[in-house]
Amino acid sequence: MARSASSTPRFAYKGDRLKPLRAFCQTARLGSVSRAAEALYLSQPAVTLQLQALERDMSVKLLERSGRRLVMTPEGEALYELARPLVEGLDGIEGAFRERMRGMDAGELHVAAGTSTILYLLPAIVQQFKQAHPDVRLSLHNVTGAGGLDLLRSDEVDLAVGSMLDVPADLDYAPVYSFEPMLIMPPDHPLADKPELELADLSPYGLILPPQRLTTYRMVDLVFQRARVPYTVALEVGGWEVIKQYVAMGLGISIVTAICLTETDHGRLATRSLAEYFPDRSYGVVVRKGKYLSPQARAFTELIKPDLFTRGGYDDTGPSER
Repeated sequence: MARSASSTPRFAYKGDRLKPLRAFCQTARLGSVSRAAEALYLSQPAVTLQLQALERDMSVKLLERSGRRLVMTPEGEALYELARPLVEGLDGIEGAFRERMRGMDAGELHVAAGTSTILYLLPAIVQQFKQAHPDVRLSLHNVTGAGGLDLLRSDEVDLAVGSMLDVPADLDYAPVYSFEPMLIMPPDHPLADKPELELADLSPYGLILPPQRLTTYRMVDLVFQRARVPYTVALEVGGWEVIKQYVAMGLGISIVTAICLTETDHGRLATRSLAEYFPDRSYGVVVRKGKYLSPQARAFTELIKPDLFTRGGYDDTGPSER
């Protein structure tokens, strides 16, 4: 006896349920049906039909237009949170299985990080990782800011290591290390031996800072603005090593994170803690929400431990804890 249409269960396409959920997750992530279609190697009408079918079967509106982008409704966000790990888990099961079978004896690991992170934070971690897993091909992608986030979202890297002020909703950030802010200047600078250092004391001197798009510049500007203390920028230049060199030459003073100060800076730079005025800078691991981490990626993150580095800069006897 034929089953009536009214008795047909919802999600009649149960065997094909993954397709509309995959289309929804890609559209929600990319904000565009056309971009989702490209990512799925489908036509735009096919993706649109799958989205319409999913909304019809869920009896809710999942996506709505905001300017040129499609954004999730509250119902869409709830479904996305549930569906994304399932979709990505199923899509990645073959690769995960092969990695599990191969173990840690082979494979690749791609990590995004800025120059400073690669120079000061990662050497000890990379050394330990390569000693434990010599056959894993490790690639460090030297990028900053939005570039690293784009690589994460496009799955071109497994994870990122760095510092974040604002964490987008589609990413997870786990801070691990914390370093205090330091004022650096030539040893004979008037602020080097000033008994009580206040934020306003920095105003007469030009600051050498990284470009405005980077976290350090944004944090410095935020602190001065909130305190209503004027400041001037003498020079914008990328890279703490370059900044330290220019400060040592007397071209200005700077505010850096303690991790970049090494024993080689002793004698050419004077330092003062600015922890009273600026927050500590955190560094940690950034991953895309719901992303399956390979055994290689998990092994790398396990080496990023809080006790690997101490906070602070240096004193007359070398590195110091503060």
